[in-house]
Amino acid sequence: MFTDRVKIFVKGGDGGAGALSFRREKYVPRGGPDGGNGGRGGNVILEVSNQLNSLQDYRYRHHFPARGGGRGGGSRRHGKDAADVVLQVPPGTLVKDEEGQTLADLVARGQRMVVARGGRGGRGNASFKTSTRQTPRFAELGEPGESRWLWLELKLIADVGLLGLPNAGKSTLLAAASAARPKIADYPFTTLEPVLGVVEMAEDASFVMADLPGLIEGAHAGAGLGLQFLRHVDRTRVLIHVIDAAAGDRNKLWNDYQQVRNELKKYSATLARRPHLIALNKMDAVADTSEVLAFRQRLVKLRRRTFPISAATGDGVQDLLWAAERMLERRKGEAPEPLPALKVYRGPTSAEPFTIEPVEGGYRVSGNQLERLLAMTDMTNPEGLAHFQRMLDRWGLNDALARHGARGGETVRISGVEFLYDPER
Repeated sequence: MFTDRVKIFVKGGDGGAGALSFRREKYVPRGGPDGGNGGRGGNVILEVSNQLNSLQDYRYRHHFPARGGGRGGGSRRHGKDAADVVLQVPPGTLVKDEEGQTLADLVARGQRMVVARGGRGGRGNASFKTSTRQTPRFAELGEPGESRWLWLELKLIADVGLLGLPNAGKSTLLAAASAARPKIADYPFTTLEPVLGVVEMAEDASFVMADLPGLIEGAHAGAGLGLQFLRHVDRTRVLIHVIDAAAGDRNKLWNDYQQVRNELKKYSATLARRPHLIALNKMDAVADTSEVLAFRQRLVKLRRRTFPISAATGDGVQDLLWAAERMLERRKGEAPEPLPALKVYRGPTSAEPFTIEPVEGGYRVSGNQLERLLAMTDMTNPEGLAHFQRMLDRWGLNDALARHGARGGETVRISGVEFLYDPER
């Protein structure tokens, strides 16, 4: 089963907690705080590997958490940093968030993207020692790692895409043009997944051709297999429309051609405007060549280039392939640039450390910096709680609440934790 779209959950490792420790050594008076910092949590990273051609590895496994960092120790010992989790993906993988917004387009070998950052380690009490606070009796907890759901969507990287109705002979053409061996049989929908083949024209002329499942009416809306695989044509620079020339008279051939063209237009107007060649296949089985000639004349009026071929015998195939190669050369500089991969993706941030929203009975305060501070504060430690309050005062939370109408006694909710607002504290 070809897997080209999966949803996965990634979570960076939590940072290790800092140590609360004091140096106690014989003959060393007033040793002071010596708690070390916690280790960094592991990142979750996507990396492009040329050894993969599908997202099969993520078909059954969807959750990928990284390990947390080690706890700090006494004597200023730093906790161990956790190893990163590296997930291999094939070239052409689009990374999207849950809302469908594209975060990165991974196309180059070795290209990397950090999709879930590990949390930093909490600081040990030695880091909080100052000239006025000689014996801090608190340490930070580790920062929680980032987590999110992601969509991975594969768009095959091919130069030329073969399109057409089921049983038009696309697989036979790919087999005749390259070393690929797609399934070939005398019934529709023998191709159930995209197949790639490398077409070697000359020592310095080659391109990748993709055979896609046949399109039927309504493919753009999910009929048949078309919608599932039309996305793989998005990256191609040239299309070859394969038509079964032995399927009927000139009207039948015209209707077959228009049916596929209409499905392309409904799926993507940009894709429908992409240059394409028309391969009139199975010429060896045509009973009345005058009908095919009349169809070709109609296409010539539309400035469409047609090539009568027989993929089964090889007649005309080389002329078609050289025409595709020349068209690719003309469009060499027109390929769309992929989106740059982001080294680290974070959610939306604000320049302000917090925002205040009035709710029933009080206020809801939110903000990345504030929530991170709360997560790294040990609320059971009185000195840690006092440090948290000092940071809120430094950021001006009390003054901001007063400007929003707080007078005292209101409930202030921060990331699920509730406090009573007391302006006198």
